[in-house]
Amino acid sequence: MEQDLSNYRKSYGKEKLLEENLKENPLEFFRDWFLEADSDEKITEANAMTVTTIGLDDFPKARVVLLKKYTEEGFVFYTNYDSEKGKAIAANPHICLSFFWPVLERQIIIKGRAEKLAENLSDGYFESRPLPSQYSAIASPQSDVISSKEVLEEKIKALEKNNTLPKRPKNWGGYLVRPMSMEFWQGRPNRLHDRFRYTLQENYDWKIERLAP
Repeated sequence: MEQDLSNYRKSYGKEKLLEENLKENPLEFFRDWFLEADSDEKITEANAMTVTTIGLDDFPKARVVLLKKYTEEGFVFYTNYDSEKGKAIAANPHICLSFFWPVLERQIIIKGRAEKLAENLSDGYFESRPLPSQYSAIASPQSDVISSKEVLEEKIKALEKNNTLPKRPKNWGGYLVRPMSMEFWQGRPNRLHDRFRYTLQENYDWKIERLAP
């Protein structure tokens, strides 16, 4: 099977990213772009992001997860600590997050270090989830090979019969990704895209550099 995609073309030109419009702190600039994406009716999940890790097999692997919180410290998401993703982070906490909003012709790439959230914070988020989602998190041995979907469904039925509020499994919780580098990309005509990279310095200031497209 072969399909030539070399004639696919799209011209970008909705916005410019000018150096004078940048903020000193990239997390504040992220907030501005995220709020704009979140308010756009054409973007259904502005918080969808790609998380890339280096696996135990030394291969990078990317998957889309949902950003659940961002603060002045970094970015928070939740997962099963025993999943392929969780095991990869335990072995190498340096990961990459990326957001792509085609409607706005924008992309943000974040390199950072992931660390587990405090247990009480993971408890609080777990308890805020809909009950079916709590059951799924408990029942699913994420990333493991299973014989059938019915295996999971039976586990969930057993939890439902128990008729008690479940507790967060110890192998499920959140990560905070502390950014070390953040790149903002704005599509421009003729592939002369605007790219600016923030790099965290030893004194905790951010160095800003324009990158070639």
